[in-house]
Amino acid sequence: MADLFAQDTAARHSPLAESLRPQTLDEVIGQSHLLGEGKPLRLAFQSGKPHSMIFWGPPGVGKTTLARLTATAFDCAFIALSAVFSGVKDIRAAMEQAEHNLALGKHTLLFVDEIHRFNKSQQDALLPYAESGLVTFIGATTENPSFEVNSALLSRAQVYVLKSLTDSELQDLLKRAQDKALAHLTFEERARDTLIGYADGDARRFLNLLEQCQTAAGAAGVTHIDTDFVQNALTLNSRRFDKGGDNFYDQISALHKSVRGSHPDAALYWLTRMLDGGADPRYLARRIVRMAWEDIGLADPRAMQIANDAALTFERLGSPEGELALGQAVIYLAVAAKSNAGYNAYNQAKAFVKQDKSREVPVHLRNAPTKLMKELGYGHAYRYAHDEPHAYAAGETYLPEGLQEPRWYQPVSRGLETKIAEKLAFLRQLDDEADKPSL
Repeated sequence: MADLFAQDTAARHSPLAESLRPQTLDEVIGQSHLLGEGKPLRLAFQSGKPHSMIFWGPPGVGKTTLARLTATAFDCAFIALSAVFSGVKDIRAAMEQAEHNLALGKHTLLFVDEIHRFNKSQQDALLPYAESGLVTFIGATTENPSFEVNSALLSRAQVYVLKSLTDSELQDLLKRAQDKALAHLTFEERARDTLIGYADGDARRFLNLLEQCQTAAGAAGVTHIDTDFVQNALTLNSRRFDKGGDNFYDQISALHKSVRGSHPDAALYWLTRMLDGGADPRYLARRIVRMAWEDIGLADPRAMQIANDAALTFERLGSPEGELALGQAVIYLAVAAKSNAGYNAYNQAKAFVKQDKSREVPVHLRNAPTKLMKELGYGHAYRYAHDEPHAYAAGETYLPEGLQEPRWYQPVSRGLETKIAEKLAFLRQLDDEADKPSL
């Protein structure tokens, strides 16, 4: 009786996320692109033959659950390691257990959570066992395996990309939780939407929030959960934000491309998403300045000034007041005339110089501070542009001898660069006239 009571107590006190963990593939909510009929992971389960896999996706989308279901589906012994706490010694111990399992006629599935936390030597230690077939390897990672998993190990595993749960999928999860554990609670629609919003596609986080609601409701003696109760009784943290991983760089990319695409609302959305998630505003300020120089350039030189002023304003005011300056800067950059002519010209010049020989400075452009330099012809025949018509020495050359005009800078027909293009065309006409023989 004591054992039965202990099991019952353990069941009642197990976390909601654990008690609702799917026991079959059909119980999994989400990942329909992998688990639907005819989809890759469903077909892998139906094949009857396990293979090494890497599950790549954000937290709380079912990576561990799918690994456990794989072991069950193929009747394998399940060994789980966490790359945060394990090392080569633990890997060897797991392999010894796998050999023992094999002697008993049982194949082993080795699951390594957060595989990206293993260093190269630790990942290499897995290779011979995966290659020999002693274990079927499954790794889980929130980071891009292309960068974080050794190529040798990566080549031996099929990568499956898991996605955050949609709002409708989280609603399905709420219904399941109410059916199995929270039948005594009702949720106002706005309260439900608030919880779903803060779960941010993370099923485990969502179930933890529901569990907090259950505990707080029990303490307060209420059964109806409304928005005020959620806001007052729960600690609602910021949205999920990975400050160093793919999610971070994906959102930076989205911000930059929204500015480049002249969409102020999208630019504001990604900026505030990142600020809400905990991104360093100083980093965002630096990126905003970079956007001004790369994608707007001389089409609207005010953009650089506004971007720099926004960065300085944030340094002076701090958060949250200074964030308004960053917001207005991305609006201006988004609506400004666009040009990458300067950016392209710089990159072309940089690439040319990198592969070119060291060319001498033309004698007429050299400085001549000494008598000897003057006797050597330094600065001789230099034409002072301010003394020439239009302040331009028509026909003069400023490039090294033998280097043809590369024309790297090609202004676009937008913003101030329209005027710049007209000016350059006029100056080139003067050059052409200066090269004509006199009649």
